[in-house]
Amino acid sequence: MIRYFLHKTGYALLTLFGVITVIFFLFTVLPGDPARMMLDQNENSEQLALIKKKYGFDQPVSTQYLYYLNDLSPVSFHSTNADDYTYLSEGKYSALKLFTIGSTTTVIKTPYLRESFQKSGKKVTQVIGDTLPNTIVLAIFAIVIAIVIGIIFGIISALYKDTWIDRTIALVSTLGMSLPSFFAAILFAWVFGFVLHKVTGLDMTGSLYEVDDFGEGSYIKWKNIILPAIVLGIRPLGVVIQLMRNSLLEVLNQDYIRTARAKGLSELRIIRKHALKNALNPVVTAISGWFASMLAGAVFVEYIFGWNGLGKEVVEALNTLDLPVIMGSVLVIAATFVIINILVDLIYAYLDPRIRLS
Repeated sequence: MIRYFLHKTGYALLTLFGVITVIFFLFTVLPGDPARMMLDQNENSEQLALIKKKYGFDQPVSTQYLYYLNDLSPVSFHSTNADDYTYLSEGKYSALKLFTIGSTTTVIKTPYLRESFQKSGKKVTQVIGDTLPNTIVLAIFAIVIAIVIGIIFGIISALYKDTWIDRTIALVSTLGMSLPSFFAAILFAWVFGFVLHKVTGLDMTGSLYEVDDFGEGSYIKWKNIILPAIVLGIRPLGVVIQLMRNSLLEVLNQDYIRTARAKGLSELRIIRKHALKNALNPVVTAISGWFASMLAGAVFVEYIFGWNGLGKEVVEALNTLDLPVIMGSVLVIAATFVIINILVDLIYAYLDPRIRLS
């Protein structure tokens, strides 16, 4: 098991390295000068040179790439010269020094995602730390809606195979899978947040934390999560329904299910005790993929509903060419995909003893 885990971890690190390389060169070749955008209308040649030196923009692309890898690596190398970009500044790095050879110090540190170009030098880790929890809360609510409703309706659809109930559920799930998130968000916000506002009591926009009317602090407003969570959960809901139905029908045709029926067990007990766990494998795969993709797919939903999460932050960073925030956010989402995929393999082993033995 340990060998398998190390094997998967090695592949995960290679995947993350590929993501880091792609996003760095992708955003480095984008048109526009981040240094000029940071200075806005107050630009002069002296300030421009200082900004480029501070962020390493005065170096060749290959050198900038090595700087970026050095910033992200837990084990990194830093100059003792205060004029160098890699100078070990306490304001930049939280590090534990290992040893110094000549003018180079080797340290262990937390990955440094750099500073935001547009938020007065605020660290990207802080920007992500302020917004990612809201996105995770939204994704959890959305995936719970998809799991609970999807499994229930998938079981009902399998039990009433080829009836009008099955066809109705299939139609609704197909519509859900084909409905783009941005269109669904606009539609739900307008219908339930504006047209039916007096009935639903829901607002078109709003985040998890709202500021008190008297400006004395913020408070949690749970009703603001209802519409974005439903919209975000519509597509995975349709997938879970179809997967649960097809998987359960396949399991119910197995020999051990026929044996259980021959023993006189009720259909409900057969599904609950014998069929459900084995039928959940493809559902777990879909749920894991959708949960990770929600962190990226929440961009449009969060922006339309005004939900202060990572997706909304990415849109604002794209508008202002705040490259460190964009790159850091993409990297966090990619790392989430990798971690979830590893966890899914462990869940497989729990759900299906055959996988555990192999």
